[in-house]
Parts: sequence; C-alpha cells; structure tokens
Amino acid sequence: MLHRGNLRRVVGASAVVLLLAAFMAFYVADRAGAGATRCQQHRLDARERTALVTGEGPRTLVIGDSWSVGLGQADLGLSWARRLPGEVHVAGFSGSGFSAHASGCGRVSFHDRAPTALGTRPQLVVVEGGLNDYDQSAAAIDRGFRGLMADLAAQHVVVVGPADAPARTRAVPRVEGLLEALCREYGVPYVSTSDLDLAYLEDDLHLTDAGHREFGDAVAERIAAVTATRPAVLVR
Repeated sequence: MLHRGNLRRVVGASAVVLLLAAFMAFYVADRAGAGATRCQQHRLDARERTALVTGEGPRTLVIGDSWSVGLGQADLGLSWARRLPGEVHVAGFSGSGFSAHASGCGRVSFHDRAPTALGTRPQLVVVEGGLNDYDQSAAAIDRGFRGLMADLAAQHVVVVGPADAPARTRAVPRVEGLLEALCREYGVPYVSTSDLDLAYLEDDLHLTDAGHREFGDAVAERIAAVTATRPAVLVR
C-alpha cells in the first residue's frame, strides 16, 4: 500500500507528466498548423503575383522564389521583376529553389513549376534564385538544375544567381559556384548578383521596397549586358 504522502507525490508527478504531454502535443500541432498556414499563404501569394502582369513588349517569364513574388512588400506587384523590360510574367513561390526539397511546401521547385509557367509562351525565361538552396547538397542542386533545363528546352534562358543576403551569406559562394558551372555546361548566360549591396528587411533575407528597385534595375542592366555579348541561347 502507498502511504498517503507517497500517493500524493505519485498523483502529482502523474499530473505533471500529463501536463507536459499535453503541452508537447499542442506545440507539435501548433507547429504543424503554422507550417500548413505558411505554405497556404505562399500559394495565395504565388497566385496573386502570377496575375499581376506588368509592362509591354516582348514577353518575359520569371521563374523564381520569394524575391520574385515580393514577399514582405505591401504590394506584390512591385517586386524586382517589375523592373525588367517588356511584358513580364512571374511564376514565383516563396521558399522554392533549384533543388526538389529547398521548400517544405511540396513539389514547388523551379523544375516542378516550369512546365505550367511556360503556358505564357515567353520569348525569354529568367530563372532567379539559389538562396533557398543554401542547405541542399550539390547533387540535389545539380539534379534540379538539369531537370529545369530539360523543361526549358528550346527556350531562351538566363539564370540570375543569389545575392549576398546576410542571413545566408556563408552559403552563397558555394551555391553560386555550382550554378555558374552548370550554366557554362549548358551554355546559358549567368548573371551574378552577389556583389550587390542591397537593403534588407529585419530578417536579413528579404528585400525592402528600395532593395527590390535596386536589385531589379541591376538585374535588368546585367541581363542586357550579357545578352548583348552572348545572346540568351536556346537550351537543348
């Protein structure tokens, strides 16, 4: 038999265990819900940005990440892609990248989304990204890039690499080196942006309104420069 004092201690300990278990269950559920909500919001933002076609002239398609979507801006239509010349269509998804698992929101890599995005029938495809591939293996980035190039066969393509966002600065040289090498292999012009000194939000990852303007203007100028000396090639 348990002494009354021992019984109280056992009951008390059991209550603590149950309370902790309940707390952990709530925490896990809350985290899962937060993840689901975040992905849902990314999908809503992606659809909203896709509907915002800007400019006139030759049609350009931007396949990219949260920077192309304009995450963190009050008006998604003012993301950097707006600064490109011509009629600009954006197929962006926050958190996505070249590799299949850069995002935790399912099949949203550039390779996964490119076939649908090409329905805009672009004259030029600008692929922008790499920051979300910061923790992905070289093999994963390689597979994703090659799959994307297969999707973009017979398209004129330019690849815009990652800027040196403070939150991911240590990973940028590695990712950029991989993308540059792959672009050389495929004969695709590569636009480096890692030298740009841009204005970031407090998360040190996403751009301010001014940052989007600076990035967009620099990318537009550099695409014009690289395609003037080395025209965007038809990917084979």
